Amino acid sequence: MFSGTFDPAVLSDWVLKRAHPGWLGLRYRDHGDDWCELELPWRADLVGDERQPVLASGPIVSLMDMAAGMAIWVANGEFRPVATLDLRVDYLRPARECASVIGRVTCYRMTRSAAFVRGTAHDGDPGDAVAEVTGVFMTLDPKRMVWRG
Repeated sequence: MFSGTFDPAVLSDWVLKRAHPGWLGLRYRDHGDDWCELELPWRADLVGDERQPVLASGPIVSLMDMAAGMAIWVANGEFRPVATLDLRVDYLRPARECASVIGRVTCYRMTRSAAFVRGTAHDGDPGDAVAEVTGVFMTLDPKRMVWRG
């Protein structure tokens, strides 16, 4: 489906406009050699508690999971399927009212079949995190996958 050097700006036009990331409205912001940054815009229907207009935790987990996958693809230099094995999210505080949340995740180590990530979710100040995440993803070899259609 995707070949050549992985470019998250190009892939985000496709992957962030479909399915769950598309419904959430995730947006690509930036990337480096081993990291990717996405944004989850604030929306009233993503609020968990009507009394406080802050984004619920579920969409923030999805933001960080997607940013982690894209960080792995950036570090790996190509798009290859990955599966989340473990994603620990430590919530440090609620996001500000009516604020978007930005997630930056770095892939800091890769083995033949695993990728290790860590990242921060914030609402404008990276030094004042909403949440910190660490995770392990399994990288899959598309040649060994059986497609059923």
